[in-house]
Amino acid sequence: MRVLDEYVMKSPSPQNVLDIFDGEWSSKLPDSLGLRTRPGTSALFEDDRVTWAEQNLGAFRGRRILELGPLEGGHSYMLQKAGACEVMAIEANTRAFLKCLCIKDVLGLDRVEFRLGDFMSYLREDIAPHDVVFASGVLYHMQDPVALLEQLAAAADQAFIWTHYYDADVVRGRADLRRKLGPLRSVEHDGFHYECSTQSYRRALRWAGFCGGPQPVSTWLTRDGIMEALARFGFTQIVTGFEQPDHPNGPALAICASKPRHQEGREQD
Repeated sequence: MRVLDEYVMKSPSPQNVLDIFDGEWSSKLPDSLGLRTRPGTSALFEDDRVTWAEQNLGAFRGRRILELGPLEGGHSYMLQKAGACEVMAIEANTRAFLKCLCIKDVLGLDRVEFRLGDFMSYLREDIAPHDVVFASGVLYHMQDPVALLEQLAAAADQAFIWTHYYDADVVRGRADLRRKLGPLRSVEHDGFHYECSTQSYRRALRWAGFCGGPQPVSTWLTRDGIMEALARFGFTQIVTGFEQPDHPNGPALAICASKPRHQEGREQD
């Protein structure tokens, strides 16, 4: 589909906006909205992980949130509903960014700002601090995931992360994972030593709705490597949930991480 070659000959409606990307959506809108995003099946607009993150990081009301890789705006929508005063959502994939703009228009996300570009480049700038970094579904798409965790820690005292990770036992038992994940290798980042695996996107690159990393491969950390990196970069309180070693796309978990100074501030409150 070439968006600029299309003309809509129906009366204007929110559904017309969503139909610009008909057949490419990953997310399903809440049934109560009465709108369709085909073939969307993921309930990212009604995601229990966002609720869980708020329970562990504190209320999002009145807070400034930096969202990395909003995909189609589902979590952005939930963060605004939770009362965040500002959500800056940075998306590098142009089609995903345009979908986010469609969602912003259709659902009236007036406290969400979608920006098109590379969030690593943004994080390396001298940016104003945020209260929370929300990074769902991005760590395992990175070439250098440890560098992302380092930059994420510099941007905020609290973070939510959902990611896949490498588990040797699981990989040995699954032919699909063995096809896309290479052997573990040892890597060093500024004195921090860890193990990781190279992941190939393979056939996923052929789908028009693909929103993975910009390269044909990415790097997966082990679970221990993620936890050790978070601790190295100053996150001392780490809570995990949504552990799913049998996830169809590979082992996955959610993480809420906080730094000591934020913990002390909450205790004083």
